Amino acid sequence: MMSSKLTYKDSGVDIEAGNKTVEYIKPLAKKTYRSEVISGIGGFNGLFKLPTGYKDPVLVACTDGVGTKLKLAFKLNDHETIGIDLVAMCVNDLICSGAEPLFFLDYFATGKLSPDQAKEVIKGIADGCLQSNCTLLGGETAELPGFYKNGEYDLAGFAVGIVERSKIIDGSKIKAGDSLIGIQSSGLHSNGYSLAQKVLFEVAKWDVSFKHKDLDKPIGKLLLAPTFIYTKLIQNIREKFEIKGIVNITGGGLTENTPRIFPNNIGCEFDLTSWKKPKIFKIIQELGNIERDEMLRTFNNGIGMILVTDKQYEQSTINEIQKLNYKSYKIGTIVESKKDKEKVFYKGEF
Repeated sequence: MMSSKLTYKDSGVDIEAGNKTVEYIKPLAKKTYRSEVISGIGGFNGLFKLPTGYKDPVLVACTDGVGTKLKLAFKLNDHETIGIDLVAMCVNDLICSGAEPLFFLDYFATGKLSPDQAKEVIKGIADGCLQSNCTLLGGETAELPGFYKNGEYDLAGFAVGIVERSKIIDGSKIKAGDSLIGIQSSGLHSNGYSLAQKVLFEVAKWDVSFKHKDLDKPIGKLLLAPTFIYTKLIQNIREKFEIKGIVNITGGGLTENTPRIFPNNIGCEFDLTSWKKPKIFKIIQELGNIERDEMLRTFNNGIGMILVTDKQYEQSTINEIQKLNYKSYKIGTIVESKKDKEKVFYKGEF
């Protein structure tokens, strides 16, 4: 018996929806183009020439996703800023070596493609690229029927940057007595959401629209605040002061991320009273009965990035960051540490 004629759309893949999404993306991507772009969206690849002015250029690459913060976007049906998070998670890692972001590619996968939803996500990605002076050079939109729940998707991002070999920031110059300058975060950024959502939505049984008396926004909107992109801030500071190390505070918090840049026999001591922690972290800690050390290795607790500077540049660096409309604090000091495993020490009440 002859079966009826089937199309790709019958299996759940809508080619026309994909084409419509690409047409949405083209003008958004074009707004992000740097002068080095050679090819546009729609080809099999993206072409980008190296910027001029580098004597011994080194390419730097990063990749990341947004994690379970996506669940919050699904609950709120708000997808306008999640793309900013995707770019931030990549370029904030990229600049830890002193690199200048050049271009970005994204991977957007969903069960049934909604061009309007995809446009919101890509619009956020383009916004993040504009904030970091990074070209949205290409990407992939994948429709995978039955693989994701209706209305849900996953994201991955890929960023490439460039740095002069002689100007790479690798932490090798860090010494005891140097200062740790903490720069404010916008909130949770894109880390710790599995624990945060378990505490707030399962333990406390709050709804995303719940408004806590100590918070200025409903809990869902507050948690969805996009990650700060520090690219332009770091580039400005680097032009004026020597930065010995840069730490992006992502999953792992202060405890796990800070030692990643330390030379042998170097550790640090944080003063937990030196910065004002956003109230949302205290609320999560109290509702979840979470121990201090667990908070410090899960969340950023109000510090999105750390700069290591010579003590003589400490206050000047803080003042310059203030001029650029970010709050920053001296949050700790580099110390000698003979023990391989113990690199991070804390003092003061949390």
